[in-house]
Amino acid sequence: MKEIILITIAGEDKPGVTSTITQTLARYQVNILDIGQAVIHDNLSLGILVEIPKAAESSPILSDVLFRMHELGMTTKFDPVNHRDYERWVEGQGKARHIITLLARRISAGHIAKVTQIAADHGLNIDNISRLSGRIHLNDADQRTKACVEFSVRGAPSESLRAEFLAAASELDVDIAFQKDDIYRRNRRLVVFDMDSTLIEAEVIDELAKEAGVGEQVAAITEEAMQGKIDFTESFKRRVALLKGLDDSVLERIAKRLPMTEGAEELVSNLKALGFKTAILSGGFTYFGEHLKNKLGFDYVYANELEVEDGKVTGRVTGTVVDGKRKAELLREIAAREGVRLEQTIAVGDGANDLPMLSIAGLGIAFRAKPLVRENAKQAISTLGLDGILYLIGFRDRDALH
Repeated sequence: MKEIILITIAGEDKPGVTSTITQTLARYQVNILDIGQAVIHDNLSLGILVEIPKAAESSPILSDVLFRMHELGMTTKFDPVNHRDYERWVEGQGKARHIITLLARRISAGHIAKVTQIAADHGLNIDNISRLSGRIHLNDADQRTKACVEFSVRGAPSESLRAEFLAAASELDVDIAFQKDDIYRRNRRLVVFDMDSTLIEAEVIDELAKEAGVGEQVAAITEEAMQGKIDFTESFKRRVALLKGLDDSVLERIAKRLPMTEGAEELVSNLKALGFKTAILSGGFTYFGEHLKNKLGFDYVYANELEVEDGKVTGRVTGTVVDGKRKAELLREIAAREGVRLEQTIAVGDGANDLPMLSIAGLGIAFRAKPLVRENAKQAISTLGLDGILYLIGFRDRDALH
């Protein structure tokens, strides 16, 4: 019977370790059943599961490996694996795979302990752990640092897992995403965004209301609508009506001062460079959506057309109001036009009227959202900027193109 042996190599990372050991094994026609390598702070850990041919004896092979690794200053360990354990390992390859993504300004041991304990409690086995964020200096005082660790796990989680991760994220002030690791996760092609309080750190209608002297009235209605307490379309009409008589010259002034959300420009520029299609689906106004389209390079903008007559806002909008239902319809329409499956889409928003599109997208992300939206969306990001979304699709900081 063929021997199966796990060879574990550890030591200071240097060029040629993997090449040397595999060349040594190749001289004996050894089969590689599994291989994995990690380097942490210039320390290498390499594992190779090998099958020794029937015609060969393991002793000279292992002696040769031991000698060659000693020459390179590496420690070597050999563990025989019985065939029953090997077959059990093979059978496990059909288990569902998921990705857990931990995001924070800085990640502590406590954060990882909590995430991995929850995973273990649900019978999930960790296959791989990777740091996606870049290295940071110990004295880095930047409040906008980013940290991200990704866990690849196997197993079938229970329905309560998401709720536990959500509670842990709130308790620890981190973000924890859990998503199925399948072909669609690695092939997203279309990303759609809400505008107000998502791409920009403001609600445009509130800014217009301040200029019209009805700020407090409109802000109160906006808050109720975003929390889902009143119907969006009705609340929208009520707010727009309060803008009647506002001079249209105000629109340009407001557009120029709108604050971009942290990470918005970096996210969109990277998505565009990689061939993603992008769209703004907003319950706000077309004028401001077009402003962002020209600034950041979006492919599509769908929003509400604020009616202006004789240089004055009439207090009405023209056409169909872009509410939650309409956003979901638009996502479907754009995906069909681009030949993209819904599983390949990403939707990002913060309000209750974003939930319909978040629910049908392959990856629906509640961004700095109200509690109601966070609880009902598939994923949520609250601690980082919009560029944190890149981590959810597997990007590393070193992959950034802009």
